[in-house]
Amino acid sequence: MTRFAPAFPSGLILALALVLGACASAPGAVARGSPDSFAPLVKKVLPAVVNIAVTETVVGADIAADMPPELRDTPLGRQFRRRFKSSPRQVTGAGSGFIVDPSGTIVTNNHVVGHADTIVVLLSDGRQFPARVVGRDELTDIAVIKVSAPGSLPSVAWGDSRKMEVGDWIIAAGNPFGLGGSVSAGIISAEGRDLGSGPFDNFLQIDAPINPGNSGGPVFNMDGQVIGVTSTIVSPTGASVGIGFAIPSETASAVVAQIVARGRIDRGWLGVAVNEHKEDGGLLISSMSRNSPAARAGVRAGDILLAVNGERVETANSLIRAIAAMAPGNAARLTLRRQARDIDIQVTVGRRPSDDE
Repeated sequence: MTRFAPAFPSGLILALALVLGACASAPGAVARGSPDSFAPLVKKVLPAVVNIAVTETVVGADIAADMPPELRDTPLGRQFRRRFKSSPRQVTGAGSGFIVDPSGTIVTNNHVVGHADTIVVLLSDGRQFPARVVGRDELTDIAVIKVSAPGSLPSVAWGDSRKMEVGDWIIAAGNPFGLGGSVSAGIISAEGRDLGSGPFDNFLQIDAPINPGNSGGPVFNMDGQVIGVTSTIVSPTGASVGIGFAIPSETASAVVAQIVARGRIDRGWLGVAVNEHKEDGGLLISSMSRNSPAARAGVRAGDILLAVNGERVETANSLIRAIAAMAPGNAARLTLRRQARDIDIQVTVGRRPSDDE
């Protein structure tokens, strides 16, 4: 029988144990331990997480997708597609959401309910209610819906995503593949992710598994506060590979507050097109919309935009975010470089047109 001897003399082991114990008790040396169980937190927050079922009418849907493969390229198949290519079809979808007000205000993703004809919300206790859209925002993929239920509903509060750090524990909840009441645990694996989907990309990256149907569900910190809204995954298969993205509560809560108050999002707008200008570290104003706020204030094509209200802007997205954060009608101070001279111009910010406008 093989015997294993200690790798260190017993005296040295004791000394090392004492040193390690002293290090562990030193101020700032203790890392946060993992929770013994997420069960108490899950019991606290899960009643406020809802499943969302939607139906949508699609015109011009791909009929060939429902056709047997052996018929798709036959004369009969081509005739069938020509005849029915414009026929409307009812399709169904599912997502997740969470209640932020006991009166029945629910947050979800815009892509879950943005084109829905009907919306039905299923609560954790089995009750179902029809819902209506209060307002939605395509640029941040946030939507607010409302149900009317007797009595108050369980709700959760917003947390501050700015206080979260890479490595912090989180749990995600929702309705993956229609399996309502599902939770998964993980950590924040990165912050500030720009996926190229829009000017307001600032995603939290999480490794808690999320799948189709999780869209619009909450991401909780260990205090049971919502610090993110699940929005998308990166996957070659369409299922979770451990990389998911959530809209930070810093963004989502502000959008929700505006939608609840006004039913829409009003963002600031200058009406300029810009390119990065490496030489001066600012943005070259290449053109302006006719009668735009910038044009009315005296901004010219060829100006180099250096700062907004004293804050440097070096990318188009940083400019959009700085101006969009301002309410229409407020004044913005633009620092421009014109013919090698720096000047300040006051601009009354306009309202950012919608995509339809």
